[in-house]
Amino acid sequence: MRAIRYPIPPAAEGWTVERFLREEGFSGRMLTALRKLPLGLLLNGAHIRTVDLLSPGDLLEVNLPGETKRMPTCSIPVPILYEDEDVIVYNKPAGMPCHQSGGHIYGTLSSVYAAHCAKQGAITSFRAINRLDKDTTGAVTAAKNQFAAGKLWKAVKKRYFALVEGSFPFPDGLIDLPILREEPLGMRRIVHPEGQTARTEFHVLAAGGGVSLAGFVLHTGRTHQIRVHLSHLGLPLLGDTFYGGREEPGLSRQALHCGLVRFPHAITGEEVLAAAPFPADFLLVMERYGLDWREEWLELPAAENPGQLPLFLKRHT
Repeated sequence: MRAIRYPIPPAAEGWTVERFLREEGFSGRMLTALRKLPLGLLLNGAHIRTVDLLSPGDLLEVNLPGETKRMPTCSIPVPILYEDEDVIVYNKPAGMPCHQSGGHIYGTLSSVYAAHCAKQGAITSFRAINRLDKDTTGAVTAAKNQFAAGKLWKAVKKRYFALVEGSFPFPDGLIDLPILREEPLGMRRIVHPEGQTARTEFHVLAAGGGVSLAGFVLHTGRTHQIRVHLSHLGLPLLGDTFYGGREEPGLSRQALHCGLVRFPHAITGEEVLAAAPFPADFLLVMERYGLDWREEWLELPAAENPGQLPLFLKRHT
């Protein structure tokens, strides 16, 4: 059971327990669950109600509900980039889905996480905050409990990197093109005027031999967003044969990698940064085209006002 302890500051004098916890990010659903637990909420070691008042110097303890559902485990080693009591960040390899599905019960990142928890004698659900396609590599952030999931929802910032066929018209820009599922039950997406808004910020980092290395920040979270946008614009990812990219020796997938995630710590709010090293196949192709990696590229900030970037295309063509 995860216990979170809050010393009550002078500014919270006279607040109810509910008001304080809502300020700390607890949802109404979580408060309802905590009310039902005999030891869910303690003040100075004694049971307390959410309507009771707080005083400076009190110690409020929140004991999050435990979980009983066990998930299939998997012994495949996956590097952990960051871990604390509430969050874990993996460097997911290619060929590994994040979650179980009809065609993938074992060998998923959620099964890897289940095995990790089992070694620690814990049972928790796999709550992926950012998900990656099966063959996209890089940082995947997961919350270990419902509280952390609520705190991190829409708070995880990501930077992607891709190897692209061709050259961009300018070094930095914004792709603003709506995306629609091509068929009702299909996986393939297309740019279409009736689709959902999709905005992709890009920065060209290096180029050589007809290939560009670019960094991306997503301002919307559509499925296959980077792949669809670039394919539509005639700049498909290397290896992305699903969206018209060419096959590349040594690369059996799309050349797309989530290289960086940053998010506020679930308790302190301080920024956490986790960088995911490029996989060997990505580096091999970079070397082939004379593209050198620079660590400072991880620190490139997203545009404060993406609307001021040059628009690659605004409307469907």
